[in-house]
Amino acid sequence: MILFPAIDLKNGEAVRLQQGDMTRATVFSRDPAAQAQAFERQGFAYLHLVDLDGAFAGKPVNAAAVERILAAVKIPVQLGGGIRDRATIDAWLAKGIRRVIIGTAAVRDPAFVAAAARAYPQRVAVALDARDGKVAVEGWSQTSQFSAIEVARRFEDAGVAAIVYTDVDRDGMLKGLNLDATIALAEQVSIPVIASGGLASLADVRALVAPRARKLEGAIVGRALYDGRLDAPAALALLREAQPIA
Repeated sequence: MILFPAIDLKNGEAVRLQQGDMTRATVFSRDPAAQAQAFERQGFAYLHLVDLDGAFAGKPVNAAAVERILAAVKIPVQLGGGIRDRATIDAWLAKGIRRVIIGTAAVRDPAFVAAAARAYPQRVAVALDARDGKVAVEGWSQTSQFSAIEVARRFEDAGVAAIVYTDVDRDGMLKGLNLDATIALAEQVSIPVIASGGLASLADVRALVAPRARKLEGAIVGRALYDGRLDAPAALALLREAQPIA
């Protein structure tokens, strides 16, 4: 079980949105690279980055901030937002991103995503961001007609590293993870699933290590870390205690 601290990038700064609304952004750090180093020092093993501006533009926008983060930390980094063509995937993986996360293109052009996943096994993940049960695209500004399970099944046996499942209505709202929907998705596919949206407290972390969540790879945490609702050392200790003894 991996806990991924999130750094969402807007105008080169680390922000958190509420329900994916760019007009409801709170700036938590004007130096995302320093924030990444702080997460690494706290003991997190993997970073989750999102280029929010890129998600709306359809191409990388906060590349300079991402590159500074890559230079500042040694832990692996996954990145989503504005990754919609093979050249962008190639460039980010060459620069040191451990895995790219593709959202809109997974709905618009699943064949492209499957081909990229086969070319880069375990280095391409798919983001499924659900609003009222349907997958949202274009930086969550539009809603498709497809359910998360429908889209996820397209990528079985394609070598996709993970599916990042976000409940848009809970994202940034500190209402707790929608584990029922996330676990239901994980039980329908063989691809590892990462929970996202709403993680608020140690109670959520305890729920992640409960037997019913055993199929999940991990969860993404954002606002709760930044505003101090979630104590990082306590959360990481809880995950360590839950690891089976080899």
